[in-house]
Amino acid sequence: MATGSRVTRPRSSVWLSERKAPKRKGDQQPVGLDHVKIVAATVRLLDAEGLAGFSMRRLAADLGVTAMSVYWYVDTKDHLLELALDATMGEVALPPEAVGAAEEPEHLAAGPQDWREQLRQLASEYRRLLVRHAWLSPLLGEYLNMGPNAMAFSNAAQRVMRNSGLPEEKLTSALSLVYQFVYGFGTIEGRFSARCRAAGVTQDELLQEVMSSVEGRPEFDESRKTMEAGRGRTVEEMREREFAIALDFAIAGIEALRDPP
Repeated sequence: MATGSRVTRPRSSVWLSERKAPKRKGDQQPVGLDHVKIVAATVRLLDAEGLAGFSMRRLAADLGVTAMSVYWYVDTKDHLLELALDATMGEVALPPEAVGAAEEPEHLAAGPQDWREQLRQLASEYRRLLVRHAWLSPLLGEYLNMGPNAMAFSNAAQRVMRNSGLPEEKLTSALSLVYQFVYGFGTIEGRFSARCRAAGVTQDELLQEVMSSVEGRPEFDESRKTMEAGRGRTVEEMREREFAIALDFAIAGIEALRDPP
C-alpha cells in the first residue's frame, strides 16, 4: 500500500457494539416506536424498493416520525441493515432435531430425522429466503451476519452436517459446497423474479420471448438444446427440478467423501 494512503477499517457490527445514548441533548424517546416496529418497517421497505431505494429518511417517513426518532434506536444505517438481515433469517424453519436445547427458536418445523432430508429442508428454506427478499444476497458478506437467528441457522446446519458422518476436518468444506450453491441459485432466481415484476411480465413470458428470439441462431444451439431438455411446463417447474437434482449431486458427493473407497 502506498505511503500516506488511507486505510479503510471494516464497519463495526451491531452485534459487537454497545448502544450509544441519543445524539442530541434533550432528545426524548419517541412514543409508539420500538426496535421491532423499526426493523419490520425496514424489511417491508427493502422488499418494496430494494437497497437502492432505501434510506433512513424514507424509512422515517413510512413510520410517520423524524429521522432522529429512528436514531434513538439504532446508531447507523449499517446497524439497521444488520438487524433487518438477522430478522429475515428468523423466517427459516429449522428441523427440531438439528437445534440445540439452549436455542429452541420459535421457527421450528416438524422436520425429518435423516440428515439428507434435513439438509434438503435447510437448503430449500435458505433458497426461498433469498428469493423472497432479493436484497439479502448483496448484504451477505458485507456484514458479519452473526445475530441470534443467523447463528441458530448456522448451528443447525453444522449439526446436520455432523450427523452425516463426515470427519470433522471436512465439515466446513461440505457446508461451503451447499451454502454457495444455494446462494448462487437463490440469488439469480430472486433477481430474475424481481426483474420480471419490474417489467410487468411473468417469468414464463420472458423466457418464451428469449427462446423465440434465439430460434435459428446457431451460436445459441447448444444452450437452447440444454434448456429444452431440462424445461418443465413453467419456469417454476424447471427451477424446482434443477434445484432438487443439483442438491442430490451435492449430497452424493458428501456421501462419497464420507465413505472413501
